[in-house]
Amino acid sequence: MVAHLTDEDLARLLSEGESDRVEFKESLGGGTRESLREAICAFANDLPRHGKPGVIFVGVRDSGEVTGLSLTDELLQQLAGIKTEGNVVPLPSMTVEKRTLHGKDVAVISVQPSDSPPVRFRGSVRVRVGPRPGARPHRTSDPSMRNAAMEISHSTYNLFHLLGNL
Repeated sequence: MVAHLTDEDLARLLSEGESDRVEFKESLGGGTRESLREAICAFANDLPRHGKPGVIFVGVRDSGEVTGLSLTDELLQQLAGIKTEGNVVPLPSMTVEKRTLHGKDVAVISVQPSDSPPVRFRGSVRVRVGPRPGARPHRTSDPSMRNAAMEISHSTYNLFHLLGNL
């Protein structure tokens, strides 16, 4: 069952800034739609094993400032259509909502961790360890992260090129 994020949940995530569970997008221009797909894939893989949804706020600057967006039903349907367009497989479990934060409309995309990773975007696995998807993580001394990365790199799919030397 997908848990609905309350206004309080969203306010907390917004105030904490970008992380391995949160992404901010100011608009949908340029390459934003492509990076949305990458973030959806990475959140579905849930490498840090939060077991909680990854959240993408569209209409929020990287600084966390809510700029808002003119959200039509058509635009929300296009965002929701990312799920079934075939670029992210297996299909992610995600919701798209129009929410009001700080008096401005934003799109909130919630992505549940996949029950059957690895999730791939156009054939490549994306993971998120920190505020940007697909970035090579830095060396970590966190045993849980190290173990999760090692477990994944030794499974039937290989993320070594993304994980680097742990």
